[in-house]
Amino acid sequence: MSLPEKQWAQVVEKKGGPPVYKEIPVPKPAADEILVKIRYTGVCHTDLHAMNGDWPLPLKMPLVGGHEGAGIVVAKGDLVKEFEIGDQAGIKWINGTDLSCEFCQQAEEPLCPNAQLSGYTVDGTFQQYAIGKAAIASKIPEGVALDAVAPILCAGLTVYKGLKESGARPGQTVAIVGAGGGLGSLAQQYAKAMGLRVVAIDGGDEKKAMCDSLGAEAYIDFFTSKDVVADVKAATPEGLGAHAVLLLAVSEKPFQQATEYVRSRGTIVAIGLPQGAFLKASVFNTVVRMINIKGSYVGTRQDAVEAIDFFARGLIKAPYKIAPLKDLPKIFEMMQQGKIAGRYVLDVPQ
Repeated sequence: MSLPEKQWAQVVEKKGGPPVYKEIPVPKPAADEILVKIRYTGVCHTDLHAMNGDWPLPLKMPLVGGHEGAGIVVAKGDLVKEFEIGDQAGIKWINGTDLSCEFCQQAEEPLCPNAQLSGYTVDGTFQQYAIGKAAIASKIPEGVALDAVAPILCAGLTVYKGLKESGARPGQTVAIVGAGGGLGSLAQQYAKAMGLRVVAIDGGDEKKAMCDSLGAEAYIDFFTSKDVVADVKAATPEGLGAHAVLLLAVSEKPFQQATEYVRSRGTIVAIGLPQGAFLKASVFNTVVRMINIKGSYVGTRQDAVEAIDFFARGLIKAPYKIAPLKDLPKIFEMMQQGKIAGRYVLDVPQ
């Protein structure tokens, strides 16, 4: 098929934004890349961090953000064997790696020191046509809805990986901080599908309604709770605390609080990335209660296969709202104000 020379995209022209909706050239895939005609793309809090240049990473500028892009392969390089024209494909946060370093050879490609990051170090999916390394891009099974699967490519994959890293076993309790957000709504479903019990922690009635609908056994509202730690413990078996804590928050305080309500020998998994935040914990408490504190980044290629499979089998239903690509600046404003429950997915013009 013939491809256009120009396309519509949301372009951040300077650090801090806002994104500008404008026409830019359609990229051409290298020998090991695919070109995906993006149909839908999720909006992640990371995209806001990228626009603002919040993290100590090289930031491409001008930048097309986005890293939850689902669409159709319309062109590919000569070396690509993994995809055929017409296949459904997803472009994720990890856009490409060197595939030759120690981490890549041990199937830990997100830790590759030479990883390319969609919507941060290379252009992402807030455009009609996006590039991805074929070896890293995800295959999306035929028949899977592209709008609904888009949030799985980052939010779903990230929380699924975090739950695996927590080591929590079926029947145990996981406390999810930020449970009513885009990642949290998916984390609750993956936890439930994995046989875990959920204590949801977030703020506000809208998020409570969402968490209740997703089957959380308890909802702790940090806006109204007089003692979050005591309330979380009270919601767990025997009041001993959660076996695992997933920290999806975008502020620092919850990261300091988690050691107080995690169960002895429990695991705290830091996933959210508040700007300039630090993890602090009592050494005595951490040692004598044998608490495990760890970070979890995005998943590997195999984690992505598994996360998408959970979705394809109907075990995960990502709560999302659809908006046109041109509305991205409005969505960023709502995100900054903490007014988004669930996820926004952008409908990319065809």
